[in-house]
This record gives sequence, structure tokens and C-alpha cells, in this order.
Amino acid sequence: MGKRGGFPGGGMPGNMNNLMKQAQRMQRQMEEQQKEMENREFEATSGGGAVKLVITGAREVKKLEIAPEAVDPDDVETLQDLIVAAMNEALRMVEDANGEAMNNMAGGLDLGGLKF
Repeated sequence: MGKRGGFPGGGMPGNMNNLMKQAQRMQRQMEEQQKEMENREFEATSGGGAVKLVITGAREVKKLEIAPEAVDPDDVETLQDLIVAAMNEALRMVEDANGEAMNNMAGGLDLGGLKF
């Protein structure tokens, strides 16, 4: 009676071997992309430039600039809103860049006829 399951000759078929190589290559690319993203800087502004925020791809705030005219002791809420708006825009920029990088990497992945 013959063996059940497995692959003839005990090895992986060519397609599976290629898939494993693609996965390893993609993992290396993802690690490189992550390092690049962590060092990349994203700048967002709000209030027509009254607030400028710079963050890294690792989501660390590098710089926050507030124009003097944006500081009104009688209207702190507006300044707070401007800072939040700049922060949210910067975070969206990071997410968009990450998504684009993932799409670029997965674009050439061939899973036995299923292309991404």
C-alpha cells in the first residue's frame, strides 16, 4: 500500500518551494520597509499653517510649531483643536504611506495563479 499524503520523494513541489521563497523575500522587504518608515518624517499643518507638526513613521512627535497669532489665552480650545487636527492629519499620512508600501509589496505576489 502506498503512502498517503506528503509529496513524492519527500520534498516540496516546485510551486510550494517558490511560494516559500516569495514569503521569505516579502518578509525581508517588510522589515526593510518598516525601518525606512520609522525614520521617515511626515509634516502636517492646520489653521492655514498656524500649527505645524512633524512626526516619524514610528509615530513619534519630532516637532510642534505654533504661530504666535494662534495663541489666544481667551480661546485655548481653538488652539487645542488645531493641534489635534494637525496630529490626526499626520497620523493619516503615516497610515496612507504604510498602506501604499504594503500594496506595492503584495502587488507582485503570485500564489499559484492568485495574484495580489
